[in-house]
Amino acid sequence: MEQTIWGHLPVLVRANSKESIEYILQALWRTRKTGLGTTERCIIQEMLQLQNESDLDPLLVCLRMLIRRCVYENTSKEDIPKLFPSEVLPELQKLLMLLLHKFQQEWQEDVMKDQTIVPQLKTMTWNMANLDKESADPAAVINLKLQNDALFHSGEQDMKFQLATDSIDMMLKAMHCIRDQFFTVDEALNGH
Repeated sequence: MEQTIWGHLPVLVRANSKESIEYILQALWRTRKTGLGTTERCIIQEMLQLQNESDLDPLLVCLRMLIRRCVYENTSKEDIPKLFPSEVLPELQKLLMLLLHKFQQEWQEDVMKDQTIVPQLKTMTWNMANLDKESADPAAVINLKLQNDALFHSGEQDMKFQLATDSIDMMLKAMHCIRDQFFTVDEALNGH
């Protein structure tokens, strides 16, 4: 089935310019959740000088597939050409590769904005700072190791910050409120 889909890519050669193909890719990305509206479909159909609207859908499916692979599979610049079978014209491959690479980071950032994955606390260590200095107030240096399971930026992340006595008091009060909230929810769920 993929072989027949790729056969629709040469339709892009009918576009008047690189900017037209760029517009098509951006329009497909912008409407990834809703699908192209009638107006944009007509604009793209005109850009590609297509007589029948039905000729547009197979091309759009193929382009959306390329965009998804490039964005969600985090395809490197060197690997983008591997997305194309040999029957796709080299000039067209090169143009699509350049455009896909141009927008890849922006599109991945859009995906990240759509996600609500929050890093998880893996470990926490601390030590005291400013103990020897007479002029500075003592402070605690907190080291957090966070585990991020986000699509494109997974892995561990270290965070380090310093807290003075008043900040620690405020933070502990907030933590006690969180603990109490957990306790209340747990009681409600378990019926105690």
